[in-house]
Amino acid sequence: MDRWEKLREDCMTCRNCSLSERRKNVVFGDGAHDAEILLIGEGPGQREDEQGIPFVGPAGQLLDDMLEMIGLDRTKVYIANIVKCRPPNNRDPLNVEQEACIGWLRCQTAFLRPKIIVCLGRIAAKAIIREDFRITQEHGQWVQRKNVWLTAIYHPAALLRDDAKRPDTFEDLKDIQRKIREVCERTCGMPDCKP
Repeated sequence: MDRWEKLREDCMTCRNCSLSERRKNVVFGDGAHDAEILLIGEGPGQREDEQGIPFVGPAGQLLDDMLEMIGLDRTKVYIANIVKCRPPNNRDPLNVEQEACIGWLRCQTAFLRPKIIVCLGRIAAKAIIREDFRITQEHGQWVQRKNVWLTAIYHPAALLRDDAKRPDTFEDLKDIQRKIREVCERTCGMPDCKP
């Protein structure tokens, strides 16, 4: 068994917080194990909990469309969450739950060694970029940390609730595509790309 599979297997039996008591499935992640781009959400919803795959509900369908707009799909990125088990009623994960679970994401990130991390929404941005991150003012801005470029965009679920956020997100996506062309070797983020 390789180290990635061992990590996944260990995560599947995690009981580090109370979220494990109600879960149907641990939602470890989805995508390419050699991805240069890591997308991070906050936590699984009902459909994700049922299927064990991140972003498979309506927000996931929108995320797939967003990726397609910039020449990507799930085979070229890796998608994970701050917490791997569904918070009750899809509430925001509590700090204690995030702290109990963030180690799994850190290990995934260490294995993947992405060049770009895109935080999907404020919860992920606060956990990954900066605790006082303000998504409404700082979405689309880049931060470089240890040769990794980090940014945050609105969570796809927020876009489903508020169409007014879509033009900003479209601009953010175009900027992500530019950054991919600039720093990624295997993933250029273009529909006609031939890596």
